Amino acid sequence: MSWATLTRGVTWQAALAAFAVYSCMYAFRKPYTAATYEGITWWGLPYKVGLVVAQTSGYALSKFYGIRFIGALEPSRRKELIWVLIGVSWLALLGFALSAYSSVGVLFLFINGLPLGLVFGVVFSYLEGRRSTEFLGAWLASSFVFSSGAVKSIGKWLMMEWEIGAEWMPFVAGSLFVLPIYLFSEWLDRTPEPDGDDLKARMKRLPMGAMERQAFLRHLGWGVVLLVAVYVMLTLLRDIRENFAAEVWSEFGYAQNAAVFTQTELPVTLSVLVLMTLLVGVRDNRRALWLNHVFIGCGLLLAAGATLAFQKNLIGPVAWFTATGLGLYLGYLPFNGLLFDRLLSVFKGSGNVGFVMYIADAFGYLGSASVLLIKEFASADWSWNVFLQQGLLFTAFLGSALMGSAWFFFKNRVG
Repeated sequence: MSWATLTRGVTWQAALAAFAVYSCMYAFRKPYTAATYEGITWWGLPYKVGLVVAQTSGYALSKFYGIRFIGALEPSRRKELIWVLIGVSWLALLGFALSAYSSVGVLFLFINGLPLGLVFGVVFSYLEGRRSTEFLGAWLASSFVFSSGAVKSIGKWLMMEWEIGAEWMPFVAGSLFVLPIYLFSEWLDRTPEPDGDDLKARMKRLPMGAMERQAFLRHLGWGVVLLVAVYVMLTLLRDIRENFAAEVWSEFGYAQNAAVFTQTELPVTLSVLVLMTLLVGVRDNRRALWLNHVFIGCGLLLAAGATLAFQKNLIGPVAWFTATGLGLYLGYLPFNGLLFDRLLSVFKGSGNVGFVMYIADAFGYLGSASVLLIKEFASADWSWNVFLQQGLLFTAFLGSALMGSAWFFFKNRVG
């Protein structure tokens, strides 16, 4: 892709609008994780674990629905759909606040997760199939890292400075972003459709019916299975790092530091944004597909290396949390559209990224919720800090092997 394409106004409009919309979405999804809810239980589980499992389960269920729904989504419905999805999730946070730590509160977090799981697919549908998709996708994906830390800092600040209780804090935090997400989604909806050069480079993206979905899986199904297995592990570790960061920092003595969430995520955001953008200059779709595999493998190794260094007291907790964040997101973010966009371009099948991406997401979040429950019942004596460290080391070993296998599968399919 030429420098002129990267610097044109429409590219930056789409990048910034997508970043802003998805960053605002996180204000309806993650602020509650800034609280620890200590001393409260739900059916024998720590209350926060119940909340995380409930929201993640709702998120996973919506991903399974999104396999068909997002894959068949018509462009004309996108903007209004974002408003409806955010509105339902916001009302669920109001229900959570009014439930005052009861079992009904867990149910409201499940309801909160249901609509939010569809937002990414809607936003990415504006960006796929372009010569600048890596650049646009890098901006969208970097919003995961930045906004996760930012909204937790906002949530912590609301509790510490404004003395808002942990039950009302998520609703209040979301309220701050109702108007911004409305305005930013209007801006995003003005993104022009891919032009003729985009279509030549990446192929036209069309809604997928049942026959197209079945044909895609018959041809590339085993490779997708290998990729999804890696993505399940990365999703679990990313969720633990995001949802239980407050507990991890409390163990390290940072319980009263609201800024630490943003302090560790901002350098990760900038680093991932730069690294993912490098793929924009790779015009050859095959080469870019292989480079995505390399990025994921390097991310796994970086996270494991930082963990080993931390265990040997070579680096401190802030450096460890930052480095593992960079490694995890370097492995995680290519799965969120970038790898699959190139995969479709290489194999020239009709369809769109939403279908295959939602297969990965559905099993990723289902696996995350399942392992959280297993952890609580099978090894409740492990702290989240220790559990995260052991998971990083295990995933680096198994994930690297699976990515190598996926590389060989697709290499043979290409011929």
